[in-house]
Amino acid sequence: MLTLKGLSKTYRTGDSALNEVSFTVPGGQIVGLIGPSGAGKSTLIRCINRLVEPTAGQVLLGNIDLTRLGGAGLRTQRRRIGMIFQEYALVERLTVMENVLSGRLGYVPFWRSWTRRFPAEDIQRAWALLDRVGLMAHANKRADALSGGQRQRVGIARALAQEPELLLIDEPTASLDPRTSRQIMRLLTDICAERHLPAIVNIHDVPLAKQFVQRLIGLRAGQVVFDGAPQALDEAMLTHIYGEEDWQPAAPEEDDAPPEPTITDARALVS
Repeated sequence: MLTLKGLSKTYRTGDSALNEVSFTVPGGQIVGLIGPSGAGKSTLIRCINRLVEPTAGQVLLGNIDLTRLGGAGLRTQRRRIGMIFQEYALVERLTVMENVLSGRLGYVPFWRSWTRRFPAEDIQRAWALLDRVGLMAHANKRADALSGGQRQRVGIARALAQEPELLLIDEPTASLDPRTSRQIMRLLTDICAERHLPAIVNIHDVPLAKQFVQRLIGLRAGQVVFDGAPQALDEAMLTHIYGEEDWQPAAPEEDDAPPEPTITDARALVS
């Protein structure tokens, strides 16, 4: 379980990125983090794993306050948090298998990581994860030979190789086509359910989030302005989160309508 209590981030310029953010994510629940650009979504995710230092508040993973840790203690606890990045963050010249095994770097001695000689149980775990994400046949391909969807699956397998207790997922579908986006979101939701993993997904695609996540948290100017079920996110709340907009699907303009077939067109169809 993840618990945030009064999490705040103020930069030296005086700009406030997060203001008293508090919520809890129980095991197995995926929370979609939505809001306009600059609302604090990425800052929130990075404050949880201390890639960005919070100004105030607590981040509790289980019963351990991550904000009080430093040095070896923080490195040990970060192993409990799997991070999946928008731009995949793979080592392009390494194979798929080697990229997945890099998720075990926090658990092996330096000499093993330098020579990329991992214990047999880590290799077996990596094969099982590649099977789970549908990439067994691509294990020996270089990462730069993969499609965007395949790269994201490698990133998921690498995060799971850590055997995490929490997943932080930053815009997992931003660079993907609609079909692949749904496949990736379905894979993430299934994996979190199977492993009883809590997860926070920073996502801009609100319809996609509403389709797959169990709970949405809306941020505006660093504050939580919505926390509830996807079906409770109506037009009024979307306007409150994002600002004034027409949230109805756009009707096709007259210029977009197909032209009336001409006699020549009709003859071509039957010729």
